[in-house]
Amino acid sequence: MNDELLELYSDYQLSSFGQVTATGMSDLLDGAYSHDQVTRLLSTNEFTSKTLWGMVKSTVRQVEEDDAVLIFDDTIEEKPYTDESDLIAYHYDHTKNRTVKGINLLNCLYYSQGVSIPVSYKLITKPIPYCDLKTKKVRRMSETTKNEDFRELLQISYQNQLKFKYVLADSWFCSNENMVFIKHKCHKDFIMACKSNRLVSLSEDDKKHKKSQRVDTLEFQEGQSVKV
Repeated sequence: MNDELLELYSDYQLSSFGQVTATGMSDLLDGAYSHDQVTRLLSTNEFTSKTLWGMVKSTVRQVEEDDAVLIFDDTIEEKPYTDESDLIAYHYDHTKNRTVKGINLLNCLYYSQGVSIPVSYKLITKPIPYCDLKTKKVRRMSETTKNEDFRELLQISYQNQLKFKYVLADSWFCSNENMVFIKHKCHKDFIMACKSNRLVSLSEDDKKHKKSQRVDTLEFQEGQSVKV
C-alpha cells in the first residue's frame, strides 16, 4: 500500500467542498499521481479498523496517558438516492426520531492531552433480509447488535494496550452488559447517559429482593451523586 498516496487522498477528501474524483485529485497534484494510481489504491486494498490503527498508532503513543478517555458514538451518512444494499440500509437516527437510509458508522475516538484521534471503527452492515410481519415489507438486519459491536471495538483497544481511564458513551450503549464488560473485563470506569425509565436498586439488599425504581423517581439535588 502506498501510504503517502493514501494520506494525500484522505487530505483531498477532507479539504474538498464539492465532488471528489480520482481525476480531480490527479489534476490538483499536477499529475504527480495519475488517476489510475488512485483508482488502484482504492480497488486493490481493504481498509479496515486494523488499517486505521496501523496509521495512527505512533501518534497515539506520543500523547497517550493513563487518564485519557475512549469516546464511542455512531453517525449516519445519509444516502437517500442510492439503492439499498448490505452497507446502505435504513438505520434509526435518534436525532430525527425516525429511520433514514445511509451508511451507519460506529467509531471509537481516543482523547488525551487535548488531542482527539480515531482509533477504531466499524461499518454497520445489514446483510440479513426478513419480513416485517406488521407491515409485510422486506427489511434488513445486522448479524450483530450495535452493543456487541461496541464491546468488540472496546476489546480491540484494550488488547492494543491503549492507556485510558474512562469510557464515554450516550444512552444507546448504557446497558448492564456493557457496564459489566467495561468494569470487570477491561477494568476501566465509565460515564454514560442513562434513560429516565431505567430501573435501579439503591442497595445490595434491594437488588437481592428485586426492589427497584425508575431513575426519574429518585430524589437528589443538582450536582449530587447517588449510588445505585
